Amino acid sequence: MASVLLTGGTGTLGRAVEHALIEHGDAVRILSRREQPAGRGPGTWAQGDLKTGDGIDAAIHGVDTIIHCATSGGRGDIAGIENLIASARKAGSPHLIYVSIVGVDSIPMSYYRAKFEAEQRVETSALPWTILRATQFHNLVSALFAVQRRLPLVFAPDMRFQPIDVRDVASHLVELAAAGPAGRTPDIGGPEILTAEEIARLTLESLGVRRRVVPLRFPGRMFAALKAGNNLVPGNPVGKRTFAEFAAERAVAGP
Repeated sequence: MASVLLTGGTGTLGRAVEHALIEHGDAVRILSRREQPAGRGPGTWAQGDLKTGDGIDAAIHGVDTIIHCATSGGRGDIAGIENLIASARKAGSPHLIYVSIVGVDSIPMSYYRAKFEAEQRVETSALPWTILRATQFHNLVSALFAVQRRLPLVFAPDMRFQPIDVRDVASHLVELAAAGPAGRTPDIGGPEILTAEEIARLTLESLGVRRRVVPLRFPGRMFAALKAGNNLVPGNPVGKRTFAEFAAERAVAGP
């Protein structure tokens, strides 16, 4: 049984990773800026702030592995990974697993640039490390169109996605944690590649909404990179759950 510190454990991916780790029999400690909620037993929660470094030394103490799912965007991600690495070095060098995004090194987006810089910090950290890049989550691409559901028209960018379910990513992370440091591992994606228009229609159908979907083309280097498929990994479709299956689950669960 491994002892794991999970950052971002209250987020969409983090909740799935916590569940997968518990199913695997690992001891999980959640790092959060919030106070320990009622019902969390001793040792399962650690209060700390990645941006300032407050509480991180104590949070890491005694763990074998850190799975870093937390993200705040921009320079906050850089400060967070630097503080995490500094504390990990003092704690005896646990295995650091960093979750990144497919295309961070080739899609010119400020959020992606920060993620790529954070990857470089991990690689030069002198810690045992693993980096996993995944494609966009089902939840994220669905939200792009769900938020438009009250508009008379729904707009879809002229590009493709290879969405992956967070539960599939979580299962893969548990396997990586058990296997030990592996460096930069192969990028992973979902089981199928869909156009944004197809995803928009499936999302609206799951919400019980009928709207006309209008494809849009955008100028600029960022959308050129997305249009070229730099966000895709057709050669490694690790994910098992399709977007249609995800949308059907959401339809049953309700808003």
